Amino acid sequence: MTRAIPPTGTSWESIDELVRILDGANLIVHALDGRILRWTAGCAQLYGWGTEEAIGRYVGELLGTVAEGAAGAISHELREQGSWHGELRQNHRSGRPVFVASRCVVLLPDGEAEPVVVAQNIDISDLKYAQDDLAARESHLRSILETVPEAMVVIDDVGEMISFSKAAEKLFGYAADEVCGRNVRMLMPNPDRDRHDGYIARYVATGERRIIGFGRVVTGQRKDGTTFPMELAIGEAAANGKRIFTGFIRDLTSRHRMEEELRQAQKMEAVGQLTGGIAHDFNNLLTVISGNLEMIERRLQDKELGVLLREAQDAAEDGAKLTGQLLAFGRRQTLTPKLTDIGKLVSNFADLLRRTLGEAIELRTVVTGAGHTALVDTAQLQNALLNLALNARDAMPRGGRLTVEITRTRLDADYAQNHPQLRIGDYVLLSVSDTGFGMSAEVQQRAFEPFFTTKSVGAGSGLGLSMVYGFARQSGGDLQLRSVLGKGTTLQLFLPAAVPAQADPAPPPEEAPPPASQPQSRELILVVEDDARVRRVAVARLETEGYRVIEAATGAQALTLLGEHPGIGLLFTDIVMPGGMLGDELAKEARLLRPEIKVLFTSGYAEPGLPGRDLAEAGWLKKPYTARELATRLRELLD
Repeated sequence: MTRAIPPTGTSWESIDELVRILDGANLIVHALDGRILRWTAGCAQLYGWGTEEAIGRYVGELLGTVAEGAAGAISHELREQGSWHGELRQNHRSGRPVFVASRCVVLLPDGEAEPVVVAQNIDISDLKYAQDDLAARESHLRSILETVPEAMVVIDDVGEMISFSKAAEKLFGYAADEVCGRNVRMLMPNPDRDRHDGYIARYVATGERRIIGFGRVVTGQRKDGTTFPMELAIGEAAANGKRIFTGFIRDLTSRHRMEEELRQAQKMEAVGQLTGGIAHDFNNLLTVISGNLEMIERRLQDKELGVLLREAQDAAEDGAKLTGQLLAFGRRQTLTPKLTDIGKLVSNFADLLRRTLGEAIELRTVVTGAGHTALVDTAQLQNALLNLALNARDAMPRGGRLTVEITRTRLDADYAQNHPQLRIGDYVLLSVSDTGFGMSAEVQQRAFEPFFTTKSVGAGSGLGLSMVYGFARQSGGDLQLRSVLGKGTTLQLFLPAAVPAQADPAPPPEEAPPPASQPQSRELILVVEDDARVRRVAVARLETEGYRVIEAATGAQALTLLGEHPGIGLLFTDIVMPGGMLGDELAKEARLLRPEIKVLFTSGYAEPGLPGRDLAEAGWLKKPYTARELATRLRELLD
């Protein structure tokens, strides 16, 4: 056998003397093939095998020795170099693992042809278990730091970053090796960037805490230069006689955006309630005005005064349209929703939009995918789309491009969390994008408010976007606005998607309503209206048509009159009245007394289905109404 390093020569007497002296140590003498020749008491205690049981056995088989690296590496190194040292995993007689640090030397006893190996093994099981436990703890900690949503940054007492977690990499846009060793001030904008080192120096010198242990909301700066709000909590610890500071960072961008969305939604809700109430009262006034103008017109003979009267009537009609827009914003307009393919509707409506925009503006319609069916009022949707197109046209006085895109999208929990007014689910998204001059952040905040406009006096009412917003919210969706100054504006109209159903056969073309028939036998009508002026107009109109009329100001008075006059054939009542009894509640009580009585409701609100109100099996007439509309509805019910 060729050896690179010859074994050290010695005598068996010397080897046996060494074994006797070190009997308490873990000393094994074995041949190169592993057959055990000497076994100390220390080995018997460490491995559980007695001397007589071990001698003659092969050490690898007896102890189940496992070494790092390829099998046979130890034997090869012993033959080539005459020694080996390293760590081994072996087994106790009971089967539990024993970890040892082993050092082996090859000796050639005098007069022997084959060398032997003297191996000294030091038990390092406790150290190995401690290392494994430490590694497991480090791995656990690393797993926590990589998965915890808060970013973590560790710095020393001069501000240099020592550790930078995965969440911090994602939040700030830097890789850990880009920032470690650099000052943490690179993660913050001015003035904190220039002042940060002074903060640390003052704390180290005085112990005065301003943020350590307390936490606060500050501003961070990403790699691309953008800033964002963040909540910073800092802890302090000592390591190797030096201070380290650990900062836990939570991105507040989503929370701030959600809070702003919620504040905006609450503001719009409050403004909607206010405008809806104003529109209701204004409709009562218009009912009085238009009703009196109608009665004056019947008695007026002067043609010149007739022209003035018609102008007044036209103004009243314009006022009614204005209140209709306010009611749309307040989500109290009348909607007649039906299943509609939004893509087809917009495609069919494109020609009208193109004529409205003019030749200087290019119109593009894009319908992506399928399944664009939603339950929506088609007339109101077309009106909303027309309003958005007109606003876009005004934003592009020198021409440009308007893109109308229809897609189907699903809003997940993250999106709904940032937009509290929307629910999780499938929506048909109608996006209207222009290449106009865009809006500032201040204008975007107020864009949906009624009467707010950036146009010159007389150029716009400021109700276009507010009407579209109200329509979207009343339809169960939402309107989102995105705009950049100089780059254009995009308005996104979300409508809840519906499962398409078989289309109903097309209705026959509408014919002009037949003239109202005259009252039969002077029917008796009970008029219930809390506003005395509106009530007088209603009574006068009915009496002019030949009806007999009884009037009441409250629901309680009306029930008393119903008991006293069994000939009442129809109840004509306002819905919203003071006194503790609303119109629909009065109708229910009236039907208990008189099951055959007819009911006609009216209100300054345009939405008959007020929350919690049941208006089934009754007629409906929106204020302000004309004498002809009133007469027609009465005959429809009475006949």
